[in-house]
Amino acid sequence: MTAGLAPSLVSGWLNTLRTTGNGGAAYSAVAGTFVQLHTGDPGAAGTSNVSVGSTTRNSCVFSSSSAGSSLSLSTPPSAWTNGGTSETLTHISLWTASSAGTFLFSVALTASKAWASADTFTLSTLAASLAAQAA
Repeated sequence: MTAGLAPSLVSGWLNTLRTTGNGGAAYSAVAGTFVQLHTGDPGAAGTSNVSVGSTTRNSCVFSSSSAGSSLSLSTPPSAWTNGGTSETLTHISLWTASSAGTFLFSVALTASKAWASADTFTLSTLAASLAAQAA
């Protein structure tokens, strides 16, 4: 037997990232999840290195926790359009609101993306997982 967190606990934690009522399920969840673009590590508060090309946080929806250990996007955020600068996107952060709200977590992009004026950026996949579950 592997020591660790109970799969039901992990699944519950991950499902808090789902919006309430998603797919007819009633979860004690955040009101929404919103993605923001960054040109460097967002830092512990999620507020560092916010993209100048677009400061907009676009909403997304996560699917139900899979096998109690991971979840992925069921509805990706809409594309961002660069409003007039040249920069390189390296990270994203997730929030509970389109402005202000609570910082949830941040991740580095799999590959950095050079982003120039009028370019668009689309985030098509995003997964979250927790490991070390009791078996």
